[in-house]
Amino acid sequence: MSTRRLLGALFACLALSPAANAEYPDHTIRLVVPFAPGGAVDAIARVIAERISGPLGQSVIVDNRGGGGGIVGTDFAARANPDGYTLLMASASGMMITPLLQKLPYEPMKAFTPVALVGQVPFLLVSTTKLPPTNLQEFIAYAKERPGKLAYASAGTGTPHHVAGEMFKLATGTDLIHIPYKGTGPALVDVISGRVAVMNSEILAALPHVREGQLRALGIAAAKRSPLAPDIPTLKEAGLPNFEVTTWYGVVAPTGTPPAAVKKLSDTIMKALTEADTRSKLDQIGVIPRGLAGKDFSDFLVQENAKWTKMVKDTNIKID
Repeated sequence: MSTRRLLGALFACLALSPAANAEYPDHTIRLVVPFAPGGAVDAIARVIAERISGPLGQSVIVDNRGGGGGIVGTDFAARANPDGYTLLMASASGMMITPLLQKLPYEPMKAFTPVALVGQVPFLLVSTTKLPPTNLQEFIAYAKERPGKLAYASAGTGTPHHVAGEMFKLATGTDLIHIPYKGTGPALVDVISGRVAVMNSEILAALPHVREGQLRALGIAAAKRSPLAPDIPTLKEAGLPNFEVTTWYGVVAPTGTPPAAVKKLSDTIMKALTEADTRSKLDQIGVIPRGLAGKDFSDFLVQENAKWTKMVKDTNIKID
């Protein structure tokens, strides 16, 4: 092949890549949620997908792939073609905690490129209404009288809910059994039914059930009360000091995704996060908007990794 033809073929290939194609995106983008529908990650992903579809000129669909505490969906996204058309709604679970507990088919900090940090969410400790305790102190006393008889739910092994449950046991001296589920939604269903006694859940997933009288709020695991529920005390106010659990959610892409595609996605998400409608929708589901991209998001991930590493070490958490 002549030099001219070789160069022509090379430029033709480059022209087909998302990074070089000014029309990116030219078809539907998939935003993978590594948990079942009904949880916090799912709710946040749907807000972001809706808000960026218009500016991008293409549909952004949410693809729920639950299982393994987020491993199944995260692995799927990590193995996807890095062309800008498969993204992951990442969280502290799959990116920070699970890698500390077990060997994974991927290395989160290497398998993905940061796109944009969407926001952070405080946890709400809720209990079933099927048991007698009506507040935190009553629940702790009730659990201590029944060591090994009550259980706490999580969205899966290695999720923030799991770590928070072990932190709660350590802080209160209670002996609770861990029962993992494939997402926050299914876990809350069993707390509501009384099959499980208690759960640390993202406030946006649990609060509607509290308002409907299906769950009992014991306290918010944050420094301040939530604007969504100013009537619910913090756990510190309820008698459990130094117990705060706040997780984060952001969009990442498989490593190797063309920089131009990453930038367009990042810019679009960051702009959406400045819009009143987007912030209002996130506020309504308990998300504190952050809006970090590039090096700022990368630095944030390093800091969060150190934080969750310490929490896992302090609780001596193990795979069930």
